[in-house]
Amino acid sequence: MQDQEKERIMYEATILFLIRNGQVLLARKVKKIGKGKWNGYGGEVEPGETQRHACVREIAEESCGIRVDEKDLIKVADIRFHNTTEENKKFVLHASVFFAYRWEGEASSTNEMADPTWFDFDKVPYDQMIHGDAEWLPIVLSGKRIVMKIEYSPHQAQMIGEAEIQYVDSLLEE
Repeated sequence: MQDQEKERIMYEATILFLIRNGQVLLARKVKKIGKGKWNGYGGEVEPGETQRHACVREIAEESCGIRVDEKDLIKVADIRFHNTTEENKKFVLHASVFFAYRWEGEASSTNEMADPTWFDFDKVPYDQMIHGDAEWLPIVLSGKRIVMKIEYSPHQAQMIGEAEIQYVDSLLEE
């Protein structure tokens, strides 16, 4: 993954998973890429925001009630999603993945994320998630940290080739 420095990152985003007693909270995406699929909470990092601030803002907006403190976020993955548009143009979305084991409030459905549901780690519905999530989510749920590169066809409909996964001891925050 030496080519990361040369990549043109077009979007910076976060994904946050709440974890409790061997369970992970997922919700169905209502719009955009992954519509109808189970996912964690998150979205684009806005200008002037840190990754942690974006996580806190996104889960509050998308869950309609969950409040997480930035200090309670644990970065578990750094993923570069290489996407292809229908016009065959390439762009990279850099997602920082965080876990939180402490928060306040309960999730409700919103116009961005619906049907918040707790899943046991061994019952996560990978077949109802975006292609490729089954490559990395079980790894981070098992306690490992990773840096990953994955390439997708338009709308992340399918993976192109194999995901490149590198296990790391720690992750940098930007």
